[in-house]
Amino acid sequence: MHLCIDASNLRRGGGVTHLIELLRHADPVAFGFDKVIVWGPRATLDQLEVRPWLEKRWSPVMERHFLLRAFWQRFSLGGLVQQEAPALLFVPGGSFSTACRPIVTMSRNMLPFEPLEVRRYGWSLFRIKLELLRWTQARSLRHASGRIFLTEYARSRIEKVAGPFGGMTATIPHGVDQRFVMPARAPRSLSDCSEADPFRFVYVSTIDIYKYQPVVARAIATLRSEGLPVALDLVGGVYPPALGDLRRTLDLVDPKARFIRYLGQVPYQVLHETYERADAAIFASGCENMPNTLLEKMAAGLPTVCARRGPMPLMLGDAGLYFDPSSAPDLADVLRRLVADDGLRASLAALGHARAAQYSWPRCAAETFAFLGRVAAAP
Repeated sequence: MHLCIDASNLRRGGGVTHLIELLRHADPVAFGFDKVIVWGPRATLDQLEVRPWLEKRWSPVMERHFLLRAFWQRFSLGGLVQQEAPALLFVPGGSFSTACRPIVTMSRNMLPFEPLEVRRYGWSLFRIKLELLRWTQARSLRHASGRIFLTEYARSRIEKVAGPFGGMTATIPHGVDQRFVMPARAPRSLSDCSEADPFRFVYVSTIDIYKYQPVVARAIATLRSEGLPVALDLVGGVYPPALGDLRRTLDLVDPKARFIRYLGQVPYQVLHETYERADAAIFASGCENMPNTLLEKMAAGLPTVCARRGPMPLMLGDAGLYFDPSSAPDLADVLRRLVADDGLRASLAALGHARAAQYSWPRCAAETFAFLGRVAAAP
């Protein structure tokens, strides 16, 4: 049996990380697959480690507009998979239109299923794309031979829109790379921080409208206006309209870039170094399926303040402080409490570190391939 993976829509962020780690820790032969074939863009394929059972396939259409990639999925992918028969098609990107079976899809993108956040995009082309994705992903989930969810939150939320589901279903959380697991660090007292060496927060996530980076910047500016020596590093790729909004906010609250830095997208291979330089973490996203970067912050032993939205409270539990991501004053109150209490930070860091240990890429890979094997063997 061959396993075919459609990675044509995996281009950045957690989807690419998941594919890299899944194949790094996989033992396909143990679950009945003698070859794994991945179709995807060059940048994604180049990050997949060489394995004797792995075959990477590229086509110029992989670098084209998503509508052209959708045309390829509809009219070309099925024939390519049939050439590998017997084969199972796995679509971790969520949507498919090919008629070949069996097929397993994976729910990764919660944004189309969160109306509150979708409305914040106005009547833009991206809003239209989100509306289309909600329809195509719901349809794919209903018609798949099997489906994988990352969290029970996502499963129940999407089921209300797309369900009921037939076939086989599994909930398999992501893992966290061991590079992010760091030894416990004694918390720095705020009295030991200064303008030259401030208490440094880090927020790693794509710059996007539903990630609320401008709110975070305003909250940090509030603490600075009170004389607290705090600073913020923002890290991540960009949705261009959201970057414009962020830059306008920074021009107002920190025009000389004295305490807020946007570092751009840091390569995944060295991302752990960003956490090593931080004293605490912020995660302000209003919509997630299962955020890798929240797990990374927890594993790095960073005391974390987090949006009270989506699956985040289920992941972080009592290891974090929570806030309304649309309210800069609410976030400022939480940050003020965190920086003032060394003991609280030490306790949150230890609790988060312990919770992160529950998430393992080897376990994710084993559970995923076991599920794929069960779907492939089903009559």
